[in-house]
Amino acid sequence: MNIRTVSTQPFTDQKPGTSGLRKKVKVFQKPNYLENFVQSIFDSLEGYEGQTLVVGGDGRFYNREAIQIILKMAAANGFGRVLVGENGILSTPAVSCIIRKYKAFGGIILSASHNPAGPDEDFGIKYNTDNGGPAPEKITEAIYNRSKTIDGYKILEADDINLSKLGSFEIGSMTVQVIDSVTDYAELMQSLFDFDSIRQLLTSGDFRMCMDSLHAVTGPYAYDLFEQRLGAPEGTVRSGKPLEDFGGGHPDPNLVYAHELVDILFGDNAPDFGAASDGDGDRNMILGRNFFVTPSDSLAVLAANAKLVPGYSSGLAGVARSMPTSAAVDRVAAEMGIDCYETPTGWKFFGNLLDAGKATLCGEESFGTGSDHVREKDGLWAVLFWLNILASRKQSVEEIVKEHWKTYGRNYYSRHDYEAVETEKANTLMENLRSSLSSMKGKQFGNYTVEYADDFSYTDPVDGSVSQKQGIRIGFTDGSRIVFRLSGTGTQGATLRVYLESYEPDSTKHNLDPQEGLAELITLADEIAQIKANTGRDEPTVIT
Repeated sequence: MNIRTVSTQPFTDQKPGTSGLRKKVKVFQKPNYLENFVQSIFDSLEGYEGQTLVVGGDGRFYNREAIQIILKMAAANGFGRVLVGENGILSTPAVSCIIRKYKAFGGIILSASHNPAGPDEDFGIKYNTDNGGPAPEKITEAIYNRSKTIDGYKILEADDINLSKLGSFEIGSMTVQVIDSVTDYAELMQSLFDFDSIRQLLTSGDFRMCMDSLHAVTGPYAYDLFEQRLGAPEGTVRSGKPLEDFGGGHPDPNLVYAHELVDILFGDNAPDFGAASDGDGDRNMILGRNFFVTPSDSLAVLAANAKLVPGYSSGLAGVARSMPTSAAVDRVAAEMGIDCYETPTGWKFFGNLLDAGKATLCGEESFGTGSDHVREKDGLWAVLFWLNILASRKQSVEEIVKEHWKTYGRNYYSRHDYEAVETEKANTLMENLRSSLSSMKGKQFGNYTVEYADDFSYTDPVDGSVSQKQGIRIGFTDGSRIVFRLSGTGTQGATLRVYLESYEPDSTKHNLDPQEGLAELITLADEIAQIKANTGRDEPTVIT
């Protein structure tokens, strides 16, 4: 076994964001760049010798090449076994499922999630721990600190593994098992949901659905689940073949980037139900016929109807949402008499709550929902959850959501994204906001009076860890609020996210377009943050 130790020098830009390290493909292709980060992961861990590692990705450009490098480095560093998805494909929730099922030491996921793919686009890598969830901040900080001092990495000289062939292979003294990408995950889904009831719905001839995988990772999973196990007609799954460039599209399941699906659901002879997932399969968008379900409302509806689903029929321990997500689920939790936790953005913050049994369902406004079945958000799980509810209640998506609003009130909600803003300008905007927070309470803006203004800080109720500067919140006396936050998932410039929320209990006022219902807050957000003046942008890049 020929293990080489390669001398290297640190890179200064390997600080992981909310979901790992994301850069342009060409950055990862620099000599030693990927290798440095992988070695920094291994150097930050203890006790993995002889243990099992799970490796897979969303199939984007450079996925296969990166996996071969990681396999040879894992062998050189002493792992005993690696489970890798067929053709290098594993959705992010599937990785979490497999880590947990096989009690692996951890996993490496290769994805830039909802970001575009291709030779000139984005790539990403993150480490998940033995609970199946993203590494907590103490580990990502250790990885980053190691990346700043690294001077060498270990790699085995060996031939590449044939990732398209299922089976076991030896690489040095390590075993590589190429596994079916779908089976373990599909079996987990079958244990949670009433597949007989869903199958009856999908084969009844009275119900049609459309699932758009956007040429990303969930295609094989969607074919297996919907068209094979559940009997939906051939063609139910659109854009189901994973492509290295995602077909030139932007695999972000929202109203802008999944516009073909939106056109179908809002067009003539629309199906009853539509859904889309993102690059690595952890996000979802839910549509009814001529009806869009916001992610915040989706989480609230799932929580309110959880007992209709076999896997959750005994009730929920609690729910959790990211701070920018609307308070719709808070109202459901209050009615059910269970706890609702407000966390920073980033799925890793839900991990402790799930592990401690404090929460069962979790969600983010960024089209992510999930539960304690894995430790990642899970797009297809959410689609199956909705189908289970539809099969049980025998109502349309629109009827279910509007009935929910009638019971709990409606949280008008929208997110405005300003993408690829010059980093310096974005930071200036946020610093100006921070400097004004102390004097903002009690101020009058049009019809709104400021009740509180702060920079959100979170103390984990399980381990006591503190996360600061997680987003600027401005709350008004009527329950409305505006949140400003810089995203950590982009690779170019900065993305300014502005979240707007207004609660309306009166059911006669539930049929406004959100942009109309939030119009005054939208104007107010620009006035308070001086968005146009600071960024030069007249309008958002994406509105959801």
